[in-house]
Amino acid sequence: MKTRVAFGIFGSMKDGSLGKDRWRKWRPTLALCLNEKLVVQRLELLIEAKQEEQAASLLKDLARLRPELVVNTHVLPIENPWDLAEVYGVLLDLSRKLVFDADTEEMLVHITTGTHVQQISLFLLTESGHLPGQLAQTAPPENYRFNKSPVPDGEDFLPSPRGIQIGSCELIDLDLSRYDALAARFEQETGDRRSYLKAGIATRSASFNRMIEEIEVVAERSAAPMLLLGPTGAGKSSLARRVFELRKAQNKLKGDFVEVNCATLRGDTAMSALFGHRKGAFTGAAADRDGYLKAADKGILFLDEIGELPLEAQAILLHALEEKRFHPVGSDKTTSSDFQLICGTNRDLRDDVKAGRFRGDLLARLKLWTFELPGLAQRREDLEPNIEHELEKLSRSLGKAAAFNKEAYARYLGFAKSKEASWSGNFRDLNASLTRLATLACGKRISLELVEAEIARLRRDWGLDDPPSGGLIEALLDAEAAKAIDLFDRAQLETVLAVCRDSSTLAEAGRKLFAVSRTQKKTSNDSDRVRKYLAGFGLDWETVRK
Repeated sequence: MKTRVAFGIFGSMKDGSLGKDRWRKWRPTLALCLNEKLVVQRLELLIEAKQEEQAASLLKDLARLRPELVVNTHVLPIENPWDLAEVYGVLLDLSRKLVFDADTEEMLVHITTGTHVQQISLFLLTESGHLPGQLAQTAPPENYRFNKSPVPDGEDFLPSPRGIQIGSCELIDLDLSRYDALAARFEQETGDRRSYLKAGIATRSASFNRMIEEIEVVAERSAAPMLLLGPTGAGKSSLARRVFELRKAQNKLKGDFVEVNCATLRGDTAMSALFGHRKGAFTGAAADRDGYLKAADKGILFLDEIGELPLEAQAILLHALEEKRFHPVGSDKTTSSDFQLICGTNRDLRDDVKAGRFRGDLLARLKLWTFELPGLAQRREDLEPNIEHELEKLSRSLGKAAAFNKEAYARYLGFAKSKEASWSGNFRDLNASLTRLATLACGKRISLELVEAEIARLRRDWGLDDPPSGGLIEALLDAEAAKAIDLFDRAQLETVLAVCRDSSTLAEAGRKLFAVSRTQKKTSNDSDRVRKYLAGFGLDWETVRK
């Protein structure tokens, strides 16, 4: 049998009753030491310096009722028992000095007495292993408030231990793995949060799901900036808003979600729109304006197309991000805004930094949490659940069921998953396509005839039905330039052009073309390699994509 040691704080309100009335009251530390079901052999009692006289009565009663009990007292040098930093520090120092043999002793950490801050500190020290024991919570008997039995006069009166109100003692197991119900609820809530970030879509892409899992953890634990990469229409804006709503539901934010497309900000209007201005700051400034940063105070500011932000605004944004303060246009006084920043872009900002279009120090601040959202063409396994999700939304908005017949669905899904379908507009293309089909179905199921017409339309939109007669090279170069290319160079150029037309971004094309060689370099800039190769033939990315 191990020696049972109780470790707890003297409670001035509950343990500190004086006079003969103390026998009518329930005293937690006394009750713990007299509990016959959980016999304590040693008590380590912590006492604040100003309570030593009050604690003497409890120690005297323990010595008379349990003379065999070993009691060690520790005076706590605490000035403010409600100061968490002070209380935790004092108790941590004491736990390190405590002599305790885990092989021969078992510890009960009594958390019924003391201030709430002291109880929290004991909990934290036990959970972290600094106090190697189990938490013990005592409670009075149900009828102890109504105990009116007479107590004889005189200090020498000593009731029988059985006549003292003991109550109960519950041990709290901190091993949550044993609590199946709690573990199941935790997993359910975690799954619900991740499903919410995916808009409730049961996505099948393993890499996408792993990314969402990481975003969920970051959204729960961090208010640091996020950088969302990906082509237009990949869902960056929607994901940013769902991160906001998730954090808002967890009471981590009090402000609003403010979304800004930086491509619409130019010149003086960019500075005013972001940082606000004061009346008379420039022509047309007829009144004060707060700006987007102030509007996002205590909330989230989502800057889409961050690569389009003017350099001057980038510098002020960096300062505002780090200091939470900035100067509105035309003001000599700073204003504050404590916002979380999420940025989106479809560009390779590293290229922009090298070209002097984007500040390297701002990128360094933004890229702590970087997530790349793949285009729809890179998540073809997720087409089916996304089609189902879009049809459910359309059914609600149109007020009628939107569904394919079996043959039409097989044809549409087959085309959607084929390499022929580029989905260059990503989810915007998918939403538009399904909206046309659901609307034209006129209350009936979407038929094969409608699907064939829609596929023909998508092919035209993506340029699949208008291939150049002489190939891509002849379509992009004049006749003389095309004839001047050797057969060897022609074969290479055709491959590069085909990959570029099948990629959503220059960076994606570079990753495909240099998948092997890029792994052998300490630093790689695939976008620049593709750009320089195309430039050798007088071509650029925008021309090839068109």
